[in-house]
Amino acid sequence: MKTTFQMLGALLLLPLYASCSLFNKAPMEMVTYDHPNSSTKERLIVFMRGMGGNHYSFEKEGLVADIFERHAPFDMVAPNAHFGYYADRSLIKRMKEDVIDPAHAQGYKEIWLIGFSMGGLGALLYTIDHPEDVQGIYLVAPFLGYRSLLNEIATAGGVHHWEPGNFDPDKKWQRMLWRWLKQNVAEQPTKPIYLGYGEKDPYVDGQRLLAQVLPPDRVFTVPGGHDYESFKRLWDKFLDNGGCHPADAAETDAQAQR
Repeated sequence: MKTTFQMLGALLLLPLYASCSLFNKAPMEMVTYDHPNSSTKERLIVFMRGMGGNHYSFEKEGLVADIFERHAPFDMVAPNAHFGYYADRSLIKRMKEDVIDPAHAQGYKEIWLIGFSMGGLGALLYTIDHPEDVQGIYLVAPFLGYRSLLNEIATAGGVHHWEPGNFDPDKKWQRMLWRWLKQNVAEQPTKPIYLGYGEKDPYVDGQRLLAQVLPPDRVFTVPGGHDYESFKRLWDKFLDNGGCHPADAAETDAQAQR
């Protein structure tokens, strides 16, 4: 089977393809943040950016400082995983070779993907291809597909009742994504997944469908929309309510959902 990003045809037919792909780099650019009070490299947060901003936005908006102020035992890395890597279908390869595998080589055993908007989709797609690499995921205002399929799922009565049917996963990436969410989140949870979104987010239809199959204590909402203020509030809620559990706690939680 082709890699997951060969399933993104409809999403990738955008004018940005030519211009963004010209600026893709291998290895991917990134900025790292080592925890000042930790001498061991065991736990790592990987921030995955959205369409706007850049990989420095997590520091600028205070998300990096929040980890340090709470004495959470995590180092952080923010790769410049912009749309160009989605467009030329190289994101998973670059994330694997430039971010995740080097982190394992340094000794990191627990890796959390924190994906914002487009980065939420990227976090899920990476996990579909390499579930062994990921301890947990936090999806902040994620883009989860277009209205036509989301309406189909809602009309069926939600993810539990919806049947994906027969399809070519190399051409129907949205159906592939929701089939995975049905099997690995709704029916047989395999790892902790958290979700946060604004109640007026333009992508709220997909977010609410996903929220219905997650434990209530893993879903955070705020009154806002798709903006940095809402993202920051959702990040604080995540950290203040048990986000990024150590491995033993995360595994216990995953078993409890089964």
